[in-house]
This record gives sequence, C-alpha cells and structure tokens, in this order.
Amino acid sequence: MSNKQPLRLGLMGFGQTGRQLYDLASHSDDIEIVAIADIGDPKILHYLLQSEVDEGERYQLDGNFLRNPSFSSRLLAIDTPREMPWDLLGVDMVVDATGKYREAAAMEDHLRNGANRVLLRTLPIDDIDQIVIPGVNEGAISASDRMISAGSATTAALSLLLKILSAKFEIECANLTTVHAYTSDQALQDYAGSDFRRSRSAAENIIPNTHEAGSWLSHILPEFDGKVLTSALNVPIHEGCLADVNLVFADTSITADAVNDTMRAAAADHPGIVGVAEDPIVSSDVIGSSLSLLFDLKGTIKAGDSIIKTLSWYENLGHAARLLDVARLYGRFDGVEEAA
Repeated sequence: MSNKQPLRLGLMGFGQTGRQLYDLASHSDDIEIVAIADIGDPKILHYLLQSEVDEGERYQLDGNFLRNPSFSSRLLAIDTPREMPWDLLGVDMVVDATGKYREAAAMEDHLRNGANRVLLRTLPIDDIDQIVIPGVNEGAISASDRMISAGSATTAALSLLLKILSAKFEIECANLTTVHAYTSDQALQDYAGSDFRRSRSAAENIIPNTHEAGSWLSHILPEFDGKVLTSALNVPIHEGCLADVNLVFADTSITADAVNDTMRAAAADHPGIVGVAEDPIVSSDVIGSSLSLLFDLKGTIKAGDSIIKTLSWYENLGHAARLLDVARLYGRFDGVEEAA
C-alpha cells in the first residue's frame, strides 16, 4: 500500500459497527472513508460517534461532511444500495455495514453503481464470491472476488478456534452456544415481531436464538462441513460476548492443558487477532478489545473421555477491525494490478 494512495472506502450504515470502523480508519494512514450513507440526522450521527470514542473531539461535523485530522467523509441521506452514486465518489470498495442488504442482488446494486467490490459486515444470504476470516482463510482470496463477506464476530471467533485446534488435534465434531449481547434489532420492551421469543424484552430476558455460523462453515473451513452445531443465547448486556464451545476430539488422551498450551502458542503467532486470558475475566473486561478471539484459559474443562469445553470472549470492535483488515487484503490486490 505504500506506493499508492490510501484505499478509498464507501460506507453504508453508520450504526455501531460503522462508527467503530470509521474511528479505526481515522487512526490509520492507508484507508480513507470518502462517503457515508445513512438516513439518520447528521447531527445525531456525529453526537453518537463523539459519545462512543475516547477522542470524540477529533470529529467535526461541517455541513454535509464529517471531518477528522486524516480525511473528510461526505454524508449522504440514502438508504438503499441501488440509490448510491459510488461512481461519482470514486470509491475502491464499499463496506455495507447495515446488516440489512445481505442478498447478492443488493450487493450487485453497489457494483452496478460504481463500486469495484462490496464487503458485507455480516454473513450473506446467497452464495457470493468469498467469505474471508483473517487468520483462517485469507489465502483463498482472489483478485476476481467482487462480492465478499467478513462473516460475523461470532463466526470469526468460532472459525479461529476450530482452525487453531484442528491444526494439532483431530476434531470429530463441535457445538457452539454463543452467549451474545442483545442487538439493535431486538426490542427493549415486549413488542410483537416476526419471532415469538425475539418479541420479548431484550433488556429483561435470556432469549434462545439461532445462529447461522454453522451453515456457512463449509465455505470457510470445508473440513467441518456438517460437523458443527450452532445456537445463541441473547442476554441482557449491551457489549461483550462469549463463545461456549464443546469439542469432541478423536484422541481420548487429550487434556485441558494441551488445549490451553496450543491456544497460548496461537496467540503468539496471531498478535492482534487471537489472545489468551490468564485472569478470571468477565464480559465487561473484554469491552474495547480489538481481538477476534480472547481465549479464557480458566474456562477449559475436560468432560468425559474425549470432550473439551472451552470459553472464548469477543466483542464487536474486533469485527470492525477485521473488516478493515479484509479491505486491506483486497487493496493490496488492486495495488499489484495497478503496478502491472
């Protein structure tokens, strides 16, 4: 990236992930967010950004522009990909952080309107060119990829755990329950929605939920196709999530200490993505962590002959950081193409 201009990103959606991504980009020298599409009042979007980051005074609202010491971003009150004039804004890639436009048709709208690539912050609905999890399968990317997903924070945590441990031990199957902070699409009061359980108050209940990570693992780690069950419990906290994973190993002699030692070594090999916690931490201790996986060494328990129970922490900031990592991976492809 050093021999070219910063990667020019367009951002659709300025919710929590969008704001975290913007804050991280503003502290980098290789990424510039040139436009932000969100129908929220610009003054409120600016206020929310300032309230959530340590250096909120860095960000200034100047008419239709959000400015920081690194770059200026044009604010556009547009809500759908088919309306976005990406060709007029000169973006290299679009990050769709809305969580709404997961269909291939919506991603094609971004491309049709001038984006070279579109990157989803969540799992897609349809088959697309690539789902990329840094630390797991970044070697599978191609310069021809145009519709891309960075998975989800939960998908990244699970994929990293499976990738690391399966490199040393044979895993026959696994079960994930993510104990997940409530999300912005849940009602804080009981409110009739499309799902019975999710119609109950997120602030007052533990709500059993489904999770899509297992159904997409075959695209990320083909060797685990059909071997992993996933579910979720949404709980009444606003940040900090826990992946409770039970792993069935082929080798009955495996120990909890062997699993912990493997994760310690992985943390040394993947700085900034994987970490380990020696202390007895709780969910609030992970807030502000940009890791994708913080493995809880005290939570590793052997159950029976071949089952090891593990606990791993993560939060949304880590996923925002990985979205930028994926954008950089494809930016390097573009740099190679330009040099050629």
